[in-house]
Amino acid sequence: MGKRKQKVFVVGHRNPDTDSICSAICYANLKCALNDEEEYIAMRAGHINEETQYVLDRLGIQPPLYLKDVRTQVRDIEIRETEGASQDISLKKAWNLMKDSNVVTLPITEKNKLAGIISISDIATSYMDVYDSKILATAKTKYKNILETLDATLVVGDEEAFFDKGKVLIAAANPDLMETYIEEHDLVILGNRYESQLCAIEMKADCIIVCEGAAVSITIKKMAEEKGCTVISTPHDTYTVARLINQSMPIAHFMRKDDLITFRMDDFTDTIKETMAKKRHRDFPVLDKYGNYIGMISRRNLLNMSPKKIILVDHNEKNQAVEGVENAEILEIIDHHRLGSLETISPVFFRNQPLGCTATIIYQMYRENNVEITKTIAALLCAAILSDTLMYRSPTCTAYDKQVAEELAKIAEIQVEEFAREMFKAGSNLKSKGPEEIFYQDFKTFSINDVSFGVGQINAMTREELAEIKERIKPYMEAAIGKMSVNMIFFMLTDIIGESTELLFVGNNAEELIENAFSVSRDGDSFRLDGVISRKKQLIPALMSIMQQ
Repeated sequence: MGKRKQKVFVVGHRNPDTDSICSAICYANLKCALNDEEEYIAMRAGHINEETQYVLDRLGIQPPLYLKDVRTQVRDIEIRETEGASQDISLKKAWNLMKDSNVVTLPITEKNKLAGIISISDIATSYMDVYDSKILATAKTKYKNILETLDATLVVGDEEAFFDKGKVLIAAANPDLMETYIEEHDLVILGNRYESQLCAIEMKADCIIVCEGAAVSITIKKMAEEKGCTVISTPHDTYTVARLINQSMPIAHFMRKDDLITFRMDDFTDTIKETMAKKRHRDFPVLDKYGNYIGMISRRNLLNMSPKKIILVDHNEKNQAVEGVENAEILEIIDHHRLGSLETISPVFFRNQPLGCTATIIYQMYRENNVEITKTIAALLCAAILSDTLMYRSPTCTAYDKQVAEELAKIAEIQVEEFAREMFKAGSNLKSKGPEEIFYQDFKTFSINDVSFGVGQINAMTREELAEIKERIKPYMEAAIGKMSVNMIFFMLTDIIGESTELLFVGNNAEELIENAFSVSRDGDSFRLDGVISRKKQLIPALMSIMQQ
């Protein structure tokens, strides 16, 4: 069996657009082609919008799985797969299992569900604290356990039956004296004296244990069968039997089964650390989401834990990255935006180019590494470029972006205008969505000089579509700023064909900021910005330049 590959997640920002999703898929594919030591998996950090879903559906591609948080979880720890034991096994067998597996805690399971746990200290306590001669019966000890513990042979009786009445005693006296202290249902440990064996059976003992491998006569066997007395023969002497017999009790009697501290595979390690610190237990059971037992972890496992490995595409700001990014090991960042607030613990491969789309950079990396661009990969990369550059209309679009997109369109065998039109049409078809869904579909937050603001954007092919969206989104913006920890919110309703944006706003000084940034006056309840269609290259720089003054 080969070494298990470590997973590396390739993920875009929290409100993924077509570039973010397509770039993650294509870059994960490239990394897999270049490196078979690790498993690269495309993920998404948020909901897939209608435009991107259209692209994936048209190409027959399943969307990446949702990655909510990249903090380390129990599933990222090396879980010790200690096999669960039956609650019917003896203390001695449990001890041997722990010794053989080099563990101090044994999980007890029933039909793969955790029934309890028992530790070496629990077993030690059972030896030190037991003075009751009836404890063997109280624990409902199966004769099979007694046979295993004493290396014994069943002479008369049923090994699946239980010793559940009476006390345990040693017949050291003569038969006359034995009659005064043996009671019905007792278990009697004795030697090879025929008279003593006979006396115990006549006194209605439930079981006699004959020590030192002494022969049991036919008469004793017959009488035991008639009286319903179990007869066991062991090679050990009386002292050894007396010392070992309590070890035959089932662990069910001593296991801890109430208020068990268990962890789930999805629990975050920073949470379980606190729980572990408060308890003296060495080991803790791990369950799956259905409550099935998986294995055990200890504090030591946390010390050897590795953080999740991730590659970020199409962003480099902490407030846009997947939750818990500060706890992950960032291996690479591939982006085309301004440098943001993200910090890394160690140096990373960071490729940032002033191009219109991350997918253009990834195309370059395919060519640089001589990796074939398949028809599907070409279609994904082309879709990303057309989306991010608004079919070459955005000022972020470079001549190289257009050149790459046209080359990819030939490989993918798609008509650029038809493909882009259908893609944008799907993206602006928001009739089935509520205001909140529309608002957060393409929304990013920014901060400068202790001022934070959010900017959302919807692109459409006609002004009529944008007018419908405005009616639904405008009332929600007031509620959104109340929920979010930002000072201002702006929303771009961008007309792709008309190459203009209607800018909605809410928040203190938001109106004044727009007036100063673009030298325009308000048109009703919004601003009309002709020629402004790019959030990244036109809106954000203009707003930030005023905030820095």
